[in-house]
Amino acid sequence: MTDPGTDLSARRFAVGLVLVLLIAALLRVAFPSADPPWRATVGIVWHDEGAWVHNARNKALFGSWSLDAWNPMYIAPVFTGLEYTAFKFLGVGLRQARLPSEILGWCSVVLLALGVRHIAGRAAGLAAAALLATNFVYVMWNRTAMMEGPMAAFIVASWYCYVRAQSDARWGWAAGLFALAAFFTKAAAAFFVAALGLDAVLVLASGYAGLQSNPTERRAAMTTLAGLTVVGIVALLAFVLPNWTEYRFYNWQMSVTRKPSYDLESLMNRVTWFPILHDVFTRMWAVLLIGTIAAFGLLARWRSIGGGQRLLLLWVGLGSLELLLHDVGNERRFVFLIPAFVALAAIALGSERRLLTPEAAAAPRRMAILLLPLLGFAAYVVSGAIVRLAFIYEVSPNVRLAAAIAVVCCLVLIATWPRIPSALAGSRWSPAAGLTVALIVAAGHVGEYVQWAAGRTYRNYDASQAIGRALPEGTLVHGKLANGLALENRIRPVFVGRGFGNYEDRQQRDDVRYILTYIEPYVGYEGRVITDVLDAYPDRRTIMTFDVAETTSGHDRAALIDKFGTAPSRPPQPVDGRAHD
Repeated sequence: MTDPGTDLSARRFAVGLVLVLLIAALLRVAFPSADPPWRATVGIVWHDEGAWVHNARNKALFGSWSLDAWNPMYIAPVFTGLEYTAFKFLGVGLRQARLPSEILGWCSVVLLALGVRHIAGRAAGLAAAALLATNFVYVMWNRTAMMEGPMAAFIVASWYCYVRAQSDARWGWAAGLFALAAFFTKAAAAFFVAALGLDAVLVLASGYAGLQSNPTERRAAMTTLAGLTVVGIVALLAFVLPNWTEYRFYNWQMSVTRKPSYDLESLMNRVTWFPILHDVFTRMWAVLLIGTIAAFGLLARWRSIGGGQRLLLLWVGLGSLELLLHDVGNERRFVFLIPAFVALAAIALGSERRLLTPEAAAAPRRMAILLLPLLGFAAYVVSGAIVRLAFIYEVSPNVRLAAAIAVVCCLVLIATWPRIPSALAGSRWSPAAGLTVALIVAAGHVGEYVQWAAGRTYRNYDASQAIGRALPEGTLVHGKLANGLALENRIRPVFVGRGFGNYEDRQQRDDVRYILTYIEPYVGYEGRVITDVLDAYPDRRTIMTFDVAETTSGHDRAALIDKFGTAPSRPPQPVDGRAHD
């Protein structure tokens, strides 16, 4: 691993890390009320922000967590608590709603850097900081009031604590705590709870698993499992069981039963779509390539690497498996993989200082043949993430092209074994060269950020303020878009979901006078269930429209609609665009 004689000095690491963290903070807090990227989207659906902070906003403004039949606090209690804390001390608003994600996103940069430094040296730690601080997709998700950024940050915190536990077992308690904090921020983190527990069990069974472990590592495994158990029992008794009906509905009926299909065709679609549908891997292709190759290098010496490295491999492996089984249709699902790939790439750039470990190059051909399905899928993901640019946002031709490249790569690899792995495991580069690569990649991400900042808009913020000028405090407004446009005013949104969230009585809510919905790109764009509400009130009248920013068309509009066709209680005022960042 790291040669202390060639690693960065403590002073250079400290100075470099401070500079990177300043940049990380700036990228996350600058222009806090600007619209998320929509010209070059990263998958952020802006109107989901108001929907997910619904209960925290209810409590802060109206004194009660639950005011209707949409209660995401049963899905994301930790996230809801963080949002309520921000609202309680700073007031309700878009900037305040985004602050927990911004702070936790910045903390994740610190913890990933320190964790990588602990296992791979200072150069690798600084490379990890630079790559995660600037990753455009990760930065943008750190700037939005949704669960993905905080969930990923808690996963990073748990991983860091597990790394530290390898030399001081007491950190294992914190590793368990943060893993479950990630789960109760968003249940998608279940894979990481499983990964953490699995590695701890393997360490305790090291005699059977063939791992090399010492007494401290075994104590770390015990405290980690104890932390998971104790915190899990507390959460079960204090939150899950007292709210079992709601908890089960939101976390099973809504999050699992409603969404994925598990037939063979759906599973095959998710496998083939994995690197093709979204831009996330394309935007971080260099990190994806280096991190994937580095992962196979660590896998080749699985028995001798430390718990931190093993957990990174389990993070990527089980996390990817969860996506393939559950859903790859939304770009938000991939956010939690970014820190893991960054850590793997940073270890290669700053510590190994070559793409592949010598142990991987020394493996016999029969081992490569045994791992061929895994090698093939890795080649498909790496090639798919870049060749998709040939037919951007077209699925079938990109799947065929990426699959062909993956097959050719595997055939060449096996036929010429071990020439390619030997070349990748050849002479080591200097620490300066590895850091230079990391900084070049980071500079490219900063360039993406600058491009977004130069063309940033504030349409959603302006529209939310205009709603506040048009409607009195406490006015009931129907529709998911009412939640999205509620953070800069004091209306009371009545969410309508598909099969949940005020769905059953959506056509009989005469107490709710107004509806907010998209009219461009088309009516009901935020969820076609809102058309059921509109159809139930044929005498409705549009009384106000707003520019909003969601699709790449640049021509999105929302409308405030009176169900009964009468004039609003006070005249609406035009959007004036003031009070921007």
